[in-house]
Amino acid sequence: MLPILLSDTVTNDLARAVELTLLWGLQGLELRTVGGPDNRIPHVNEAAIDERLWEAELPCPAIAPSMFEGQVSARPVWLNELAMFDETLRLASRLSSKLIVVSAFVREDPFDAEAAVDALRRAGDAAGNKGLQLAVLNEAPMAHPTGRELADLLERVNHPAVGAAWSPVDAWQLGEPPTEGLSALIDRLLLVRCADGRMGKDGWQDTRLDEGEIGWKTLIRQLKAHDFEGPLSLEVYVEPRRKEGLYMATRLIELIETA
Repeated sequence: MLPILLSDTVTNDLARAVELTLLWGLQGLELRTVGGPDNRIPHVNEAAIDERLWEAELPCPAIAPSMFEGQVSARPVWLNELAMFDETLRLASRLSSKLIVVSAFVREDPFDAEAAVDALRRAGDAAGNKGLQLAVLNEAPMAHPTGRELADLLERVNHPAVGAAWSPVDAWQLGEPPTEGLSALIDRLLLVRCADGRMGKDGWQDTRLDEGEIGWKTLIRQLKAHDFEGPLSLEVYVEPRRKEGLYMATRLIELIETA
């Protein structure tokens, strides 16, 4: 398992993100927004990112463009995203990123599952042709928020270059026990987003990693038992983030080492 940092949960400044990643003992970055708030992958300074990562000898196993975040019924929109996907694939190849993390459309009634499958298969074809993989993320406000729902979608997609990026925090907010979500996705799992929290009287409250309701010790042991070797991407939402990020990164590394 490879502990990495989802950089923009701490800072959009790449130089600072690289510095903190090395300081915290993490082994890579997942890049989503780099620079200003509108600099979402792939609309970033490729050369500057490449140079900074190369200087630090720091890998970037995954990038997360803004893709398939809208309505699947808005066919011209996602067809345009597919038409522009080559730009993301080129960036991924330049950064030696093997995983491209994408969404799975917002919830609609009715939801056109066949159109979603078609979109993901097309993106999977494009990624697979470059030797890359698509990691589809479950997200609480989206159409496939739990591990089971995402697994059902991926079973329909049935593409060798399309797998899962799993966020147990998002699924737990919808009531899915983390161990059940992991069991549903384990055969297609490519990346895990690592955050924690608990449901309080005022709603969801972020906590330090392994101090909330997710049960990270159990999950990482389960991942280890299934020989999962992919990225564990740390998300930091507890303030002050730079101080808490050090604690959380240290705890993540400890959990991996003692699994």
